Amino acid sequence: MKRWMIPFMALAFFLAAALASLWEHDQTAETIKFFPLDREAAFIEAKTSLALEGDNEPGRYALRWSAASILNRRAYLRQDISLLFADGRLADVLSKWKTNTDAIDMEKTVRMRDSRFFQAVSFHHGELHTRENITSSQTMSSSYLYVIDSPYHPRASFRRPRTDDEREWQRVLNKATNEFLRHKADELITHFSLSKKDYYALYLPELVAYTEQPLPGLSTAKTQTVIGRLWEGLYKSYILGIKKEDGSILSPIGSTMPLILIRKDYSRLFVLIEAKNGEKVMLVQLL
Repeated sequence: MKRWMIPFMALAFFLAAALASLWEHDQTAETIKFFPLDREAAFIEAKTSLALEGDNEPGRYALRWSAASILNRRAYLRQDISLLFADGRLADVLSKWKTNTDAIDMEKTVRMRDSRFFQAVSFHHGELHTRENITSSQTMSSSYLYVIDSPYHPRASFRRPRTDDEREWQRVLNKATNEFLRHKADELITHFSLSKKDYYALYLPELVAYTEQPLPGLSTAKTQTVIGRLWEGLYKSYILGIKKEDGSILSPIGSTMPLILIRKDYSRLFVLIEAKNGEKVMLVQLL
């Protein structure tokens, strides 16, 4: 995955330019809409967690996945979204919204099998209304977990390896995920006749590092504006269903982790995805 990281300054220039989107807002409660950030509203808690549960059965295991957040005030609309990736593919989605509240708490148990590298990424959002303005507040959180499920090893899980055996499993699972994503990236870029040298690239989990600090060369406000608008587009055009040019919709479950390609002239970005059925989809956003 590191191979696809955007150089800091290039990413900063891209994010400074990414202030306009082709994605339109769906005027329903079940959506994410970015509004100017509220300087007084802030999340006092935001977390995502993954854990291997004890009531496992032969050949399968239970993964407990949760996300929770608390805003420092009641909001007109609160919504949290969490994406669970397994070995580079979207395994499941958690989404919950409530009106006139400060807190969201959601949890799900997912039945899985085989050794896997899990990554969960969550976006926590609040929409605040006053008589004069509509503002928003947001943050991100994430978690990851390695699960060993092999006939040659006792079932176990870890975040940070503590033994040589766990370090080897971490190496194997990281390598498998990275090679899978790299292979799919090459296929997608070739399919859409794009040239690697014209683009910078990143995957969604890489944005989480910038929830507590501004991106290089950007103010905190501009960083959060770009992140919020990106999630607005992803929610409508990916999480609620992968929207194709002909208007049909594909389920995002089983699709590859979205690959975001940004032109080096900062004119536009592409989000490249391969659906579970193998169909390749490109979403376009002007910068």
